[in-house]
Amino acid sequence: MKKALITGVTGQDGSFLSELLLQKGYHVYGLQRRSSTSNTERIDHLYDNPQHPHFYTIYGDLADSSNLTRIIEQIKPDEIYNLGAQSHVRVSFDVPEYTANITGLGALRILEAIRHLKLPAKYYQASSSEMFGKVLAIPQNEITPFNPQSPYGLSKVFAFYITRIYRNSYHLFASNGILFNHESERRGITFVTRKITLGLARVKLGLQKTLQLGNLNAKRDWGHSRDYVEAIWRILQHHEPDDFVIATGQTHTVRAFVEEAAKHLDMDIVWEGEGMEEKGVDRKTGKVVVEVHPAYFRPAEVEFLQGDSGKARKILGWEPKVTFSELAAIMAKSDFEVVQKEAMLGKKVEIHHIFRA
Repeated sequence: MKKALITGVTGQDGSFLSELLLQKGYHVYGLQRRSSTSNTERIDHLYDNPQHPHFYTIYGDLADSSNLTRIIEQIKPDEIYNLGAQSHVRVSFDVPEYTANITGLGALRILEAIRHLKLPAKYYQASSSEMFGKVLAIPQNEITPFNPQSPYGLSKVFAFYITRIYRNSYHLFASNGILFNHESERRGITFVTRKITLGLARVKLGLQKTLQLGNLNAKRDWGHSRDYVEAIWRILQHHEPDDFVIATGQTHTVRAFVEEAAKHLDMDIVWEGEGMEEKGVDRKTGKVVVEVHPAYFRPAEVEFLQGDSGKARKILGWEPKVTFSELAAIMAKSDFEVVQKEAMLGKKVEIHHIFRA
């Protein structure tokens, strides 16, 4: 029976990947960073569950090389999935050193542990479309040059190249998955898609005046996390290490995501004004629902991302299943249920505590 170690197990992708690997019969070990408050809500349904007797968590930190080496030596995993990171792009401008230490150097610490221990473990590095930044080609594939526009994107570039260097120099089975934006009802509430679905639901039920957003024109290639963790697993099942772009190939604006999510909440958003004065109005009620606020713009914007996953589709046999419209519907309906509970209780619910298996 295979053993897998997942960093970032408490996150969106970590929880979906844990479920997938458990279904495939793995023993799953999740690296969990020690915190004074609970951060295991996405994986609580896996604990002490007779259906998942082989799910374990271990306290560890990507900033601690000796800790990582000890954990890897004890577990001796067949596969290591490095999903851990300071993953919020806007926040990376506020904590650039921390972002580089965890998101960039964390990958190096794991790779060095594998090399030092001389383990045959396969290593997966979670790379990001943010590495392409201000894009130099459309669409972006495995040979498109990187041009990051944030400390997060640059940290991911370092992790990408150090993975490739250790693969070529030390003959490790080390692969990169360059994943474009992937969302779900488990997405963190500070990420724009979840902020949109949660905010629209609260406005709909009168618990919030308006939804405030930044760049409505930013275009992203959005898929569902559950589809993307399937691709992650397939990357390590390939007969040789390699790098793959994972994306739907379709791009939509933030504005379009607002409109699509609103449809599933019985709202019809039309836009009035321009620039900072632009507003989204519900045609059915005439009420202003969306406003633009300067606080939510990045210091350096990434305007357009669109992935070409042709290589993964051909070699790995991977295909995304959830469409853009279906993704917006899943998230909007889930958050509407959350906000209904808020309305009944008369206060905001701890949103990050509400997830589904």
